[in-house]
Amino acid sequence: MTDDRPVGELLREWRHRRRLSQLDLAIQADVSARHVSFVETGRTIPSRAMVLHLAEHLGVPLRERNRLLVAAGHAPVYAQRPLDDPDLAKALEAVERVLRGHEPYPAVAVDRRWNVLLTNSAVDVFFEGVDPALLKPPINMMRLGLHPRGFAPRLLNRAQVRAFLLPRLARQVTLTGDPELSALYEELSAYGEDGDLPPVDAADIALPIRLRHGGAELSLFTTITTFGAAFDITLEEIAVEAFYPADQETAAHLDK
Repeated sequence: MTDDRPVGELLREWRHRRRLSQLDLAIQADVSARHVSFVETGRTIPSRAMVLHLAEHLGVPLRERNRLLVAAGHAPVYAQRPLDDPDLAKALEAVERVLRGHEPYPAVAVDRRWNVLLTNSAVDVFFEGVDPALLKPPINMMRLGLHPRGFAPRLLNRAQVRAFLLPRLARQVTLTGDPELSALYEELSAYGEDGDLPPVDAADIALPIRLRHGGAELSLFTTITTFGAAFDITLEEIAVEAFYPADQETAAHLDK
């Protein structure tokens, strides 16, 4: 369903998502609060430069910046190409090199909705024993981790992982306003009960993911890498999630 709301209404919605007043935004963007008010109420139609300027200070994703431009009567400026577009070949080769270079530890490239785009050969750590229905494309890593037929039954600290992932997803919903992410959050929230959560070990450098695999108990932590200066919607929305051993026993098991 298309959204034909005026640009001022859309900008106001993004400002509310960021919990900024008109004055806050005006100060950040170095424009007058009156001008922000006129844009939001439709008394002023912002130029393309002003739309992009305000969107930058509101942290609006590239996909939604195009939407703002169209709502203001301007042409979109950010390209969105399919993954198999020849112009993206070099970027995807770089992503594949990152994934392969991380072996023997697991790593995946996901899109903005946590759907798997690429993996390395070590992801069987997570795919082992998962319901085949969950491994049909698009494979969603959030769903895989929290679904009772995913790898959740093998998680030894499932409550901690759940308490970490759901707020992360909720923040993403707030930041992006994506209805599909909102639906995913509602779905995953229904899996399991929230109760008293065990405290995170202060000695851990990050929340560990502790799971059974191949007769061993593994402990991993994760980092996420994105294209920080992307000017293409597809590239901006790709994230590489790399998993590292959190102890020597896990490293030895994965190094076999």
